[in-house]
Amino acid sequence: MSSVEITKDTYLHWYESMLLMRKFEEKTGQLYGQQKIRGFCHLYIGQEAVVAGTMSVLKPEDSLITAYRDHAHAIAKGVSPNAVMAEMYGKATGSSKGKGGSMHIFSKEHKFFGGHGIVGGQIPLGAGIAFAEQYNGTDSVCVCYMGDGAVRQGALNETFNMAMIWKLPVIFVCENNGYAMGTSVARTTNMEDIYKIGLGFDMPCAPVDGMDPVAMHNAMDEAVQRARAGEGPTFLEARTYRYKGHSMSDPAKYRTKEELENYKAKDPIGVVKLAIVENEYADDAWFEEIDKKIKAIVEESVKFAEESPWPDPSETYTDVYVQEDYPFIRN
Repeated sequence: MSSVEITKDTYLHWYESMLLMRKFEEKTGQLYGQQKIRGFCHLYIGQEAVVAGTMSVLKPEDSLITAYRDHAHAIAKGVSPNAVMAEMYGKATGSSKGKGGSMHIFSKEHKFFGGHGIVGGQIPLGAGIAFAEQYNGTDSVCVCYMGDGAVRQGALNETFNMAMIWKLPVIFVCENNGYAMGTSVARTTNMEDIYKIGLGFDMPCAPVDGMDPVAMHNAMDEAVQRARAGEGPTFLEARTYRYKGHSMSDPAKYRTKEELENYKAKDPIGVVKLAIVENEYADDAWFEEIDKKIKAIVEESVKFAEESPWPDPSETYTDVYVQEDYPFIRN
């Protein structure tokens, strides 16, 4: 039973937050094409319902950690779009002082712990964050996201085993967009129901419609309740879809146009907008107002990034070692 009721305000917030994620990512893609953003860049377009349905359950003191497709997660957790955009520009005002770029958004203040480029590297870290909460006696949880490609990493098995033994307050979420880096799930595993991996550890697990924020909200709510009650982890397979390639360098020729259009027909933003209209939660004027608001936020983030300074060369060795006078640095 859901402990966090889905209300009119929930739907309105879902629409606004998902629209911000979408428009921010679309602008990111444009800027990457203009070479304003360099390096690797992985867009979240199409998968917004996974994060939206999660955030409507969590408290500010709960933690999030994910892989390198991380812009939307950070913004949903409260990190300023200005700081995220500046980070992708490599500017000093970025969330990681311009040193991490697209794949390494981070905010201790908002308990968003990355942004990790190593495939599956965030999985044991997510369990570690949950262990810290348990050790400190809080009722906070950690939500640890991964892609369908990352579940092939050995660290997942070790982490799942330890999380179950210690009953850690962690919710593992596989954002299964079907293709990992570019190879379909059907070609990489004999068991396409990824959530069943949890069965080998007697871990509660389930598939979830990752294109529907209501389904994500309810599944996450149940998992979070279990974690807060000291009953341990849950593994959810959020079946979602990315409209773009794995990264900006991926033309995504391994799938058909028909498949892409079928998923776009159940776009999460459109589904939520339809629900708002049908329930008369808002009128056309409200949608127009939100559209203008989101456009202004995205434009401001670009302006902020453009006008921000580059990191000073003296920053090269800061934030690398805890010991400020670390003696083994050589010029």
